[in-house]
Amino acid sequence: MQHVIDGVAKFQSEVFPKKENTFKKLANGQNPEVLFITCSDSRIDPNMLTQTDPGELFICRNAGNVVPPHSNQTGGMTASIEFAVAALGVTEIVVCGHTDCGAMKGAMAPENLNDLPHVKEWLGHCRAATSVVKERHGEVTHEHLPEVTQENVLLQLQHLRTHPAVAAKLATGKVHLHGWVYNIETGEILCFDEREKGFVPMSDAYAEEFAAKRKIKL
Repeated sequence: MQHVIDGVAKFQSEVFPKKENTFKKLANGQNPEVLFITCSDSRIDPNMLTQTDPGELFICRNAGNVVPPHSNQTGGMTASIEFAVAALGVTEIVVCGHTDCGAMKGAMAPENLNDLPHVKEWLGHCRAATSVVKERHGEVTHEHLPEVTQENVLLQLQHLRTHPAVAAKLATGKVHLHGWVYNIETGEILCFDEREKGFVPMSDAYAEEFAAKRKIKL
């Protein structure tokens, strides 16, 4: 715990003063562009990964970067998505999975989660992802973990489309969905490309954005 306390002290004495004007603006409200849904895994740092400042991402985290399908039962994810889209007006929604995901390992072998009943029930929202992979290969083993991780991202994007606030904005082109998988070991991000119907390197999925950045540097 000492290093956490030391970190707060450093933030207050060194980091905050350099960004004091930014925090003064944020003290009166937020206007994020992106709703970033990712896993609770301690190895994922959305702001570090995207090199964004406070106020730029509205972040939702849970085991397995899960988005429960919309229902009449209120939950934290449902309320957060509704608030981000309908109240804050985010225009981009990213669902970001990651390599070596413990939640995906659990989803692949739910029989091992009997002592974690709430985790087991929660990961039921990932069941279709494992079913897709099993249908392709006849089984689901550890070697299929990357494929399950990708399918889970696509599944959660499907679930997002069932939320009324998201569906309305998608219908009018005011919101765009993005599916990512972050490789912890290499730093690479694979992104789902509708044209390719698969996950490709970010530089390919966002070729226009990368080209524009190169022009700015030139």
